[in-house]
Amino acid sequence: MKDVKQSKTKRCEEITSEYFAFLDIHIEEVANGKVTDFLELNQIAQLLHVSHTHLSDTIQQTTGHHPCHFYDSKIVEKAKQLLLETDLSIANVAKKLTYDPSNFSKFFKSWSGETPGNYRKLNKR
Repeated sequence: MKDVKQSKTKRCEEITSEYFAFLDIHIEEVANGKVTDFLELNQIAQLLHVSHTHLSDTIQQTTGHHPCHFYDSKIVEKAKQLLLETDLSIANVAKKLTYDPSNFSKFFKSWSGETPGNYRKLNKR
């Protein structure tokens, strides 16, 4: 029985690791224009060869958060990187990340507590 539980735990960790690695690559591909849109969670699950429900349950179980939490968090981290490391306008950062500029500002502020412009002003050297 212990081997079955260890195997299940190992598989959960493997799925979680694969999900995070996939997000890193996918978000980079969207930001670089190699991919035109962010995938839906069910599409990601399909590419990882698991069901949408299994992916959601596994990520929730291993991390305590829904997969979308990490998806959005990683998008915000990429946005922060673009705001600090490029001279792209905030609208162009939004477009690079497939957001309408007004929605992007709301999304960014809900995650970081400040607007993209304020974030850039306070953190860019």
